Amino acid sequence: MTKLHQGPYDHRSYEEQIWQFWSKHKLYSVEPDSTKKPFTILMPPPNVTSQLHMGHGTGYSIQDMLVRWKRMLGYNALWLPGTDHAGIATQMMVEKELEKEGKTRQQLGREKFVTRLENWREKYGSIILKQFERLGFSCDWQRVAYTLDPSLSAAVRFVFVTLFEQGLIYRSQRLVNWDTELQTAISDDEVQNIDINGHLWHIKYPLVSDSTKFLTIATTRPETMLGDAAVAVHPDDDRYAHLIGEHIHLPLTDRKIPVIADTYVKSSFGTGALKITPAHDPNDFEIGTRHSLTYFSIFTDDGRLNDEVPPQFRGLDRFKARSTIISALKDLELLEKEESHRHTVPHSERSKTIIEPKISHQWFVKMAALAKPAAEAARKDELHFYPPAWKKTYLYWLDNIQDWCISRQLWWGHRIPIWYCHSCGKTSTGLTDPSSCQHCQSQDIYQDEDVLDTWFSSWLWPLSPFGWPETGEKIEKDLN
Repeated sequence: MTKLHQGPYDHRSYEEQIWQFWSKHKLYSVEPDSTKKPFTILMPPPNVTSQLHMGHGTGYSIQDMLVRWKRMLGYNALWLPGTDHAGIATQMMVEKELEKEGKTRQQLGREKFVTRLENWREKYGSIILKQFERLGFSCDWQRVAYTLDPSLSAAVRFVFVTLFEQGLIYRSQRLVNWDTELQTAISDDEVQNIDINGHLWHIKYPLVSDSTKFLTIATTRPETMLGDAAVAVHPDDDRYAHLIGEHIHLPLTDRKIPVIADTYVKSSFGTGALKITPAHDPNDFEIGTRHSLTYFSIFTDDGRLNDEVPPQFRGLDRFKARSTIISALKDLELLEKEESHRHTVPHSERSKTIIEPKISHQWFVKMAALAKPAAEAARKDELHFYPPAWKKTYLYWLDNIQDWCISRQLWWGHRIPIWYCHSCGKTSTGLTDPSSCQHCQSQDIYQDEDVLDTWFSSWLWPLSPFGWPETGEKIEKDLN
């Protein structure tokens, strides 16, 4: 009869023995098997920003239970593990470390800074994989991947070049969510809308035809008025019908701007007259596009007023500019009133600073054509949702999809594979780095400074870890 274990149970020693047994025999390594039905979970790769937290532990434990259950039911079950380089999140962590040393990435230079990032990734990527092991996750550890691995980077390059050559990737000057602290564009998913107690300032704009008369607007952001291109009213608002087509003096500047009619304006909010700042508000951007207004971009990348504004305001931080402008309006007797107002303000999830909508040159992917077959797959029930109600949400997302801003003003990530030519001004790209311009053969070329949004590699996660876009019998079998 086997002697029962005496003393307290030491889970560490037992778990380590069990793990070593699993690893030695590669119990969870999976190869294609046509006799079994496949079941695959692609682990959402955790960011290499730090160690795993309880949220990771909970989510991944559920995945582990699902894949173990399917494995016991006889499925050819694969759980594919990996980590994500996490662009902006990882760069922010390393910059914070540099800040403690009294340094900036600009002082370090791009090459040395990237080396620091790679060291960070090596440290925390290894910790994360060790944590996976300690949690006993039944992944196929022969397939562990990382979004900056050479083969995965080659897949990113292939997709970028392919979409660029198909005309689905383009560069344009458009409105983006701008983080003034990190000084980069960020995605909508990295924006947190937070309700705050603010103010509504009622400002009088003098009419050009009679400067003793005014059109009063109400705004939560008086600092952006220096970038106004128009004032809009609702076309059915009888109070302002006689002013449509007239011009007004933009206070504190020597600019005259038109009064326009647009159905977006809510006559019941504020004064019913809306200042339009196309370069610094997403709704104003749409109105400005509809009415072919001029765009006045008045902020620097770090959130200060630039040379587009009158000299006395240049260089002021945007919030200092707010108080300065309010004071100047009071002196001119153009501030009608100030009232408390609770409203929603977008903040950066990463830096916690208030987002500044900003016109910027960025790279975009045209998403409508790419989203259409994905939506059709759901409509034809080739794609199933659990619970089914999520199908409606999925289709709403895809049917209303906007072009995707894929460029980030960072140094960590997949650098955009576009080269500009000083000689002819045209761009070059390719699966390998060019040594000369593809158009005029000049060697006076330089690469775009930006990197790709981390999701540009993550969206390939169902394909790239298996060797795609390379071909071969093994890759085909794995993908199938």
